[in-house]
Amino acid sequence: MPSHLLEATEQLKFQYEHLGKDTLGSLLSCYAPDAVFKDPFQEVQGHDAISHVFMNMYAQLQEPRFVVRETLLGQHQASLLWDFHFSMRRWNTTPKSFSGVSWLDFDDQFLVKKHIDYWDPASGIYEHLPLIGPIMRALKKRA
Repeated sequence: MPSHLLEATEQLKFQYEHLGKDTLGSLLSCYAPDAVFKDPFQEVQGHDAISHVFMNMYAQLQEPRFVVRETLLGQHQASLLWDFHFSMRRWNTTPKSFSGVSWLDFDDQFLVKKHIDYWDPASGIYEHLPLIGPIMRALKKRA
């Protein structure tokens, strides 16, 4: 495994664990200009679109933060196992968290060219909403 991949992954991990509105530019410097970012809600391409995803996160959530628990490295790929902690701004809820995995594909300059997040939006978000949450929890219990 190239040491450049380890360095790039550690830098990305650091940026996510220290992410804030004012550090978004530092995070984006880890991504290729035409990088693709995909999560359960959207797929976007390019720095402006990725920035919009995170600015929307800050508009909707209070004190969102990532804690990376594990890192797996390949040749030009890496996976990060993380926990995401947050509170819903609109409903002033108690702090919540959920786990997910990011699959990252790096280009030859070891910038992220593709980032796909895998996590369960039902247990991560929907179960915490005031109106739909009880319904989602009941459906999960019945399944």
